[in-house]
Amino acid sequence: MPVQTSVQLFTVREALEADLESTLAELAARGFTAAEPYDFVRRAEPLAAALRANGIAAPTGHAFLASTSFVNPDGSGTTLPVPSPDVVFDAADVLGMTTVIDPYTAPERWTTREQIEETARLLNAAAEIGAARGIRVGYHNHAHELEATFDGVTGLELLASLLDPRVVLEVDLYWVARAGLDSPALLERLGDRVIAVHVKDGTLDPEAVAAYPPADQVPAGQGVVPLAEALAAASALEVAIVEFDHYDGDLFGALEQSLAYLDAQVAGR
Repeated sequence: MPVQTSVQLFTVREALEADLESTLAELAARGFTAAEPYDFVRRAEPLAAALRANGIAAPTGHAFLASTSFVNPDGSGTTLPVPSPDVVFDAADVLGMTTVIDPYTAPERWTTREQIEETARLLNAAAEIGAARGIRVGYHNHAHELEATFDGVTGLELLASLLDPRVVLEVDLYWVARAGLDSPALLERLGDRVIAVHVKDGTLDPEAVAAYPPADQVPAGQGVVPLAEALAAASALEVAIVEFDHYDGDLFGALEQSLAYLDAQVAGR
């Protein structure tokens, strides 16, 4: 089955919050036919209607499944409780979403094996609920899951070894590079568990990456992240998703450039 290309809607979060309809129309005009929603439970119905109106599917989405409260994009915690898995999956059904991916767990939860075991337990429990509804559960990495090591094994790989076979992974290629790892080798080790990747490039300039959000990100193929090699190593890839955490220039133009690069890389797969 061909790899589906998509865009993480967090990339256009400011435009999306200001005008849902016109933002999705602009993404469609730039060539996107699929998107990965974030924080979709609170707006499932209007989001689904706007996606349909613009011919955009939502095969995957981000929602917290292994945390009890929302985590901000900068990693800081909140006291705002997250919806239950059943409520998340209800919203996913409205959107026609078949894979719900946990986007983030706090770095302090990756300091011991026992903490990772607890994250695996929560994801496995959500996967059990999701399986009865035809929805897969996944996990998305940042750098800290890879910077943590246990007897020479990264925290992400330890997590993968503890997960129910039904739980999949979405590997963020930029954050793998930020953690200093060889992403093609990591993807080969993770094997068929990886069904999605975030295709995100950057210069990895030390001063720029020290900022939050990172200030080094560039259109896919224009930085130093080994995207082509990583995509080739992802043997079970189903969805490849363009994303920027931050971009100072013409964001929609950068998205269009990234999509053209990505479409060329996955053509014929």
